[in-house]
Amino acid sequence: MSNIVRLIIACVIMGGSIALCVFGFWGWGVPLFLIGGLVLVTFFFNENMLVAQFYLRKENSEQAEAWLNKITDYEKQLHKNQWGYYNLLIGLIESRKAPLKSEKYFKKALQLGLNMGHNLALAKLSLAGISMAKRNKREAEMYLKEAAKDDKNKLLADQIKMMKGQMAQMDKQQVVRGGFRQQKF
Repeated sequence: MSNIVRLIIACVIMGGSIALCVFGFWGWGVPLFLIGGLVLVTFFFNENMLVAQFYLRKENSEQAEAWLNKITDYEKQLHKNQWGYYNLLIGLIESRKAPLKSEKYFKKALQLGLNMGHNLALAKLSLAGISMAKRNKREAEMYLKEAAKDDKNKLLADQIKMMKGQMAQMDKQQVVRGGFRQQKF
């Protein structure tokens, strides 16, 4: 359902509830006002994205993907502030299946904008991991520094530290002919 339609429905329901309260039907007016408020909240926070986040926290990416696939045109169905979060969620789900293909979603999420610092850090940390997988150390270091700067509450400090350790291991290894890895001595 389009966001504009949700807004119109919320205004009609809330207007009707106020009219019921004015005419003395408080028993019907107050619950209807709460229902209108709930519809208004779905204008800002899409229920499909909330359920998808719940399933991602429960490590059920198939269900999360099913709920996100119900959003057919995110530009019409979501508030503009949620576009970046939609791409972040798609990128997180895609990174579990095919990590290198999720890069475009993380970059799009950063381009569209994420409001919270830890979400910015998560997207940049994921991009650092993808850059490391592509053996692009300079870009990975840049994303790691930006992720550490954006993670003000230190929610991702352990993951950043682990990535830096993996990057140090990347320096010690080199790929030789035949695809086998050997340690430099």
